[in-house]
Amino acid sequence: MKINGTPYRSIWRDAEAVKVIDQRWLPHDLRIVALRSLADFEAAIRDMWVRGAPLIGATAAWGVAEEMLRDPSDEALNRAWTVLNETRPTAINLRWALDAMRGELLPLPPADRAAAAQAKAAAICDEDVETNRKIGEHGLQLLRDIAARKGGGRVNVLTHCNAGWLATVDWGTATSPIYHAIKAGLDVHVFVDETRPRNQGALLTAWEMNSHRVSHDLIVDNAGGHLMQNGEVDIVIVGTDRTTARGDVCNKIGTYLKALAAKANGVPFYVALPSPTIDWTVSDGLTEIPIEERSAREITHVQGKTENGQVAEVQISPDGTGARNPAFDVTPAELVTGLITERGICAATPEAMADMFPEFARPAP
Repeated sequence: MKINGTPYRSIWRDAEAVKVIDQRWLPHDLRIVALRSLADFEAAIRDMWVRGAPLIGATAAWGVAEEMLRDPSDEALNRAWTVLNETRPTAINLRWALDAMRGELLPLPPADRAAAAQAKAAAICDEDVETNRKIGEHGLQLLRDIAARKGGGRVNVLTHCNAGWLATVDWGTATSPIYHAIKAGLDVHVFVDETRPRNQGALLTAWEMNSHRVSHDLIVDNAGGHLMQNGEVDIVIVGTDRTTARGDVCNKIGTYLKALAAKANGVPFYVALPSPTIDWTVSDGLTEIPIEERSAREITHVQGKTENGQVAEVQISPDGTGARNPAFDVTPAELVTGLITERGICAATPEAMADMFPEFARPAP
């Protein structure tokens, strides 16, 4: 995708180092940072310089690859896997990418690992781009169908958090159908949830929509139900950090409430996801997915641009008030209209998912 007309990915390697966009400073300041040490990659994932399940996985892959340049031993490989795996507990793409890297490298002699690791990390990134492009193509048909039913009228999409190109290597998941629809000439308008507590909709999705001249309105999280009640939302499309083998969807906190509102108002609720986001080892999302609890400071403080143009953090709660900050919630499969994957759209059921991905699905016990 593009920033001020210049094509970017969210992560890349040049002759110097692995580079990422430090998303903590968007939309007010575009900062490109270099990741060199294992500690850099650990901090980038844990402290959310990068975020979004696919991008977390890609960053972890590059973290392993860079570590192999310094020390290609079994000990270093296993240490990198362990350190990076402990950074974020919910997003399954993290473990998927780390397992892919270790599975590729362990059978090789140490002398061959550095080059192989660089190639594998680059391949994981390229595969993510192509996967998300295909998600967009399949999701585009949903938006075409809505436009046709409305006689070519505007298609109103509501999304939550940021499942855009900043959350992947490129294209995004939930935003990929939107970008494809704009490219195809459809009239699309996006309602962007602010997505407290980190405001990743307000800061990141809105920035993406602005950069690509997509018609959009920023809304507070609690406005979505009202808009659905009044017929202003045609479809909800969100991303996911982990989806179970039966179709339960774990995503940014607040997704569950959007799914409930969509169900109550007859609005289709779709989840866009690459297949590595499906955890085939987990069935019940409510009991088996660990929900990350993040710092209370993300609730009690907020970051923004002041009148003098400086980016600053301010406290919004009384001194002494505690806070709970679960980062994700789980939307049960029965609230999900369908899953938009790189292979097509399927129902959020074990049978439909197994048919779509027979090589990964496990037989029922």
